[in-house]
Amino acid sequence: MKDCITKNMIREEANRCWMCHAPVCSAACKSGMQPARMLRSLRLENEAGATRHARQMEGCLTCTARACEKACLRGRNGQAVKIHDIFSYLYKQGESSSEQKATDSLPTGKHSLPDLSLDFCGIRCENPFILASSPIAHNYEMCARALDAGWGGICFKTISYYPVEEVSPRFDQVQQGGVPFIGFKNMEQLSEAPIRTNFDILYRLKQHYPDKLIISSIMGRTEEEWTHLAHFSTLAGADIIECNFSCPQMTSEGMGCDVGQNPSLVRSFTAAACRGTHLPVIAKMTPNLTHIVPVARAACEGGATGIAAINTIKSITRIDEEAMTALPVINGKSSVSGYSGKAIRPIALRFIHELASDPIIGQAPLSGIGGIETWRDALDFLLLGCTNLQICTSVMQYGYRIIDDLREGLQLYMQRKGYTNLSQLIGLAVSNIVPPESLDRTTICRPVIDRELCIGCGRCYISCQDGGHQAIVFPPSRRPAIDEAQCVGCLLCSLVCPTGAIRQGERIGKVHS
Repeated sequence: MKDCITKNMIREEANRCWMCHAPVCSAACKSGMQPARMLRSLRLENEAGATRHARQMEGCLTCTARACEKACLRGRNGQAVKIHDIFSYLYKQGESSSEQKATDSLPTGKHSLPDLSLDFCGIRCENPFILASSPIAHNYEMCARALDAGWGGICFKTISYYPVEEVSPRFDQVQQGGVPFIGFKNMEQLSEAPIRTNFDILYRLKQHYPDKLIISSIMGRTEEEWTHLAHFSTLAGADIIECNFSCPQMTSEGMGCDVGQNPSLVRSFTAAACRGTHLPVIAKMTPNLTHIVPVARAACEGGATGIAAINTIKSITRIDEEAMTALPVINGKSSVSGYSGKAIRPIALRFIHELASDPIIGQAPLSGIGGIETWRDALDFLLLGCTNLQICTSVMQYGYRIIDDLREGLQLYMQRKGYTNLSQLIGLAVSNIVPPESLDRTTICRPVIDRELCIGCGRCYISCQDGGHQAIVFPPSRRPAIDEAQCVGCLLCSLVCPTGAIRQGERIGKVHS
């Protein structure tokens, strides 16, 4: 069996891990190994980190007891995760990889990996990862635990004079292939705590964590409220003020995304916030519009230092076929509300690229939000020009601990590529994303099938027949072949192949008959 197939199988097996709190697999190991840390890294697409952790678990090489697998909670109602198989594969991968050996040999001190610190709105941050203004950042204890865990900062849950009464239940999620939280629906609005309590929390956070980025998210109903909230945020010691022009589930007109769709209101409310502070002000954009740049320009005209994008997307995730309304069901009713999670990341990236490409907005600091779960997701936003990243939904699913793999995965990538500080990566992809009319349409890349990897499942044939250009021949021998006369080089076949047996071939000029 070739390595690519084995890698896919190992990833699938790791994805069976439930990522438990106080993991019993690690607790069961009498040698003090940490299999849970290795599994978590693999689940969060930090393969280099997972291999690094496996290389530090030499005690597992001679282990025959498999206490970790016997303790695995997954085994209580099925088959335990095959932890030893995953370890063995990763350990061997590290043994055969010169890049991994170089990573293994790195010291564990503070300066052993590339620098993740960045300037955002003139403020130096130890890393770009902060908690988004949301349920994950609504009291002192939560924010303190996140900052202790290594997050670069927090954007506190939006503070407002508006009296908030939340619904119950208030969340729903979309699954795909048994994978939860592909998309997430949230009906929460703003902070329910009294204004005095919230600003006291901000003050305490800045006093206790002076080197962390503390952002006060605010939302007013009038210019006076925006000015007062900005003023109190300043007195509380916040570093930056975020104007929330984008919450999609407000129950009062003239708030949230109703404002964010109106450039005139965005301009005047931004100016009102700026009148109450000397701090940098960033405007949080709604994605519930067609063109984001005019609204972002209006915010900058009002005095905004930077832009945050995007907030959640108005959605209906599912219909409850018994209650005959959307989920979640609140006493027989429901409503449209914000959608987040990995499913919205491509939409967020499109908006970020529009902002970064604009000659005016592209000069302003950008805070990227929308579906960031892994270091690889984060890299997309950095390459499109963001210097700050806000995360919510993945924390709600996995906890603050994901910061370990966000930082490590990004640092190991930078180390492999020879980058020494994060600023070297910012915006590298912006100019390479061009209008459709600027793309090369004179060449073609046809697929190439690796016979050793191909298992003859026929998935490529089905997709090409029913969704492509009928360019794959599938004989009784179950060895597919490409009909080059029919193939248009769309490479749909490579995307559906479960074993990675189909790759992009050499780019050649098109031959027209």
